[in-house]
Amino acid sequence: MALKSSNKVETNRYELVVEIDGETFMKAVDAVYKRQVKSINIPGFRKGKAPRRLIEKEYGEGVFYEDAIKDLYPAAIVAAADEAGLNMIKDKVDLDIEEAGKDGLTFKAVITVEPEVEIKDYKGIEFTPMSPEVTDEDIDEEIKKVQKRNSRLITVEDRAAENDDIAVIDFKGILDGEAFEGGTAENYSLTLGSGSFIPGFEEQVVGHKAGEEFTIDVTFPEDYQAEELKGKAVQFEIKLHEVKTHELPEVDDEFVKDVSEFDTVDEYKADLRTKLEESKKTSAENDKENQIAEKLTELLEAEVPEAMYENMLDTLVDEFAMNLRSQGLDLNTYMQYTGLTEERLRDTYRDRAEAQVKIRLALRKIAELEGLKASDEDVEAKYNELAETYKVDAARVKAAFGPRDIAGDIESERAMNFVKENAVAKAAE
Repeated sequence: MALKSSNKVETNRYELVVEIDGETFMKAVDAVYKRQVKSINIPGFRKGKAPRRLIEKEYGEGVFYEDAIKDLYPAAIVAAADEAGLNMIKDKVDLDIEEAGKDGLTFKAVITVEPEVEIKDYKGIEFTPMSPEVTDEDIDEEIKKVQKRNSRLITVEDRAAENDDIAVIDFKGILDGEAFEGGTAENYSLTLGSGSFIPGFEEQVVGHKAGEEFTIDVTFPEDYQAEELKGKAVQFEIKLHEVKTHELPEVDDEFVKDVSEFDTVDEYKADLRTKLEESKKTSAENDKENQIAEKLTELLEAEVPEAMYENMLDTLVDEFAMNLRSQGLDLNTYMQYTGLTEERLRDTYRDRAEAQVKIRLALRKIAELEGLKASDEDVEAKYNELAETYKVDAARVKAAFGPRDIAGDIESERAMNFVKENAVAKAAE
């Protein structure tokens, strides 16, 4: 492969003129012939045994050229882009064949590349630090969670339903005087205040006692998945059978022995404080990084091609589908069950995709400006680290992730650490 020329034709689009020598092209043509000859009939020859020269005489000299070109051009374009110093991204390629034959293949390809990036003022970014202090209230809240996990449900008979209670109800949804599909259930256990039902539903069950029958008015959200209910005002006929609440165990030494490896409440609380302090330190560091990342997207100056956003959306949707598969559910079944379309699913990830693309571009530019380049040794070490993490051979990791991607990840991490080290905490107001 030889790169004859590289010219910018529009924003983020370059035209490459590429040559492939005759020997390489003819080898590709011969490979196509060997793949396809099994299905070609030529009078006087058994199927699959016709010589290449006779097939070319019958169907034309270039009968195998198109498929040979398809075999050769993707790798050739990538190599040409690398030689031109261009960071090519996955997008539509406009291909124009100029010459194809025994003397070789020459073609033009218009490709999309990463944008030119500028970023300034990334040193001294201000952030609002999150307090790592652990209060007695924090510890009490953690203990309350453990109490609730070890509680027992009892029936409430002397008061009305409150938030955190479980209301056992029958309900029937009415739209324009008729019950609507999916709006009816019997003996449904609803945790009040959980937000699991549409806004306004749970709040109107609060205050009622077991045995009461009543009607509530609610309006479905405009983005509700069922098209026929979007934004519609409906009524629900409710019958409240039973109100249950969690009876919490007393927090004493016996409770502590049951739920932990400690013998006393004081020991248990001391351990909780230590764990909460570590957790808050991690949360504070993550919050700092999120604030910095948001600021970097604002500082970035670049005309980002839409294809970069779409490629990131592909990645995020694939990750979502993989998580579903780990739970035994495929994406198509999930969308049918929830009424979600692929377009709406992608829309939910769009802001995140755009932010991730911008952050990565910003960090890579900072790495370039600050000389934080990853060496070949750094990349190799990262391959070995990933292999150890996933308990697989390093060769499998290398097959899954190209060296450019690994280097980009290393440089982005270094750049983020650099920006964090140079960030400035705002004084408390």
